[in-house]
Amino acid sequence: MNIIKQYRTHYGIILRLGTPIVLGQLGNVVLGFIDTIMVGHYSANALSSAGFVNNLFNLGIIAILGFSYGATPVIGAYYGRKENNNVGKAFKDSIWANSLFGTIIICIYTLLYINIDKLGQPEELLPLMRPYYMTILLSLPFTILFYSFKQFTDTVAATKTAMWVIIIGNLTNIILNYLLIYGVAGMPEMGLTGAGLATLISRVLMIAIYFVLIARGKKFEVYKSGFHSHSSGKKEIKKLFIIGTPLALQMGMETASFSLASLLMGWLGATELAAFQVMCITGSLCFLIYYGIGAAASIRMSHYRGRKEWESVAQTANASLHIILLSAIVLSLGIVLFKYQLASIFTDDSNIQEMFIALLIPMLAYQMSDGIQTNYANALRGIEVTKPLGIYAFISYICMALPTSYLLGFKFNMGAIGVAYGLPIGLTVAAILYFIRFRKEIKRQIEKQPINT
Repeated sequence: MNIIKQYRTHYGIILRLGTPIVLGQLGNVVLGFIDTIMVGHYSANALSSAGFVNNLFNLGIIAILGFSYGATPVIGAYYGRKENNNVGKAFKDSIWANSLFGTIIICIYTLLYINIDKLGQPEELLPLMRPYYMTILLSLPFTILFYSFKQFTDTVAATKTAMWVIIIGNLTNIILNYLLIYGVAGMPEMGLTGAGLATLISRVLMIAIYFVLIARGKKFEVYKSGFHSHSSGKKEIKKLFIIGTPLALQMGMETASFSLASLLMGWLGATELAAFQVMCITGSLCFLIYYGIGAAASIRMSHYRGRKEWESVAQTANASLHIILLSAIVLSLGIVLFKYQLASIFTDDSNIQEMFIALLIPMLAYQMSDGIQTNYANALRGIEVTKPLGIYAFISYICMALPTSYLLGFKFNMGAIGVAYGLPIGLTVAAILYFIRFRKEIKRQIEKQPINT
């Protein structure tokens, strides 16, 4: 009974921290749904173009998000020990580190834009892709700042802050999408370019709101003296790079397996690419729920790690896994029951609908593995064990998932279904590797602790 009571406590803390994260991320998924619906009903070519560009940018955005995660164990340890000045310093250091890393990502995407015609996509889609690509590229600096602010506010247990910023930003994006895609209320009909411009404006607005909330919020007052003091220096920024780079690689390579699968789908045709885009949006609904729960557990584990309470770290990881696996079961059942409704929401094209329903089989096959790997990747992040993550991700996604997608899709002539089946392979391997490493690390830390007599 004592064990059950301990888990109940952890369930409550994780859900209290995680629910705003989940709601905020669900706001992003809802935005993705609505963006896809609006663009899909504008034209099939616009849907295919948006699918390719969004999947391409997801790789960089997830890498930026992953790198920003490096601040969680640093800020979280200081927060757990109530060292408020160091929390403020670490926040400022994280902004510098994230900005430097983000600049590299922006340069890469600028080069890709110059060479977009060499990526093997249908020729008729390039005039739609180029202006949309540019608006998303211009919004990246604001995305970098947003994740810097979000990791800070989430780690100091103010998870509702990011939730409200995301909700306001998404509502703005939806309204602007309606006005600019279709040319409503005297606005120009800009189609897919209008959707990109709406994204850019909403991201600028989100940063402006965040500035005001952090500058004037009473909850953040205690960290201002540390933030405005002299920078901790190159050593701390270097530490954030050491922690954050493997996380960026891990999340970037995971996303690469989806983005490069999108590239392979483009080789098969516009219908396959559009159906895969709808599948990715649907799958992201599940992933972001797992992510919200895992991120909340990671924040809590970083606090326990700062106080060296390793038993509580292990219990938090277990409690988080229970919630995630239950979520995976419920979500999978919902998708199976409403698959036809999901297909019709996104597009009226019967060929795309049929292909989307076929792709749900491999998507549902990886839900449990996705939940497990999300849980233990976040757990390792929370205890500042990030170096192995890049290696494990390389094995899982580059060595396993991508070759499997190519072989099944093209060499074994399974087409779009074969390409999609590479994803559960990579996610399952990652789940196993992350779980083993976390258990090994927790065992080592507990054995190091002095025995109370």
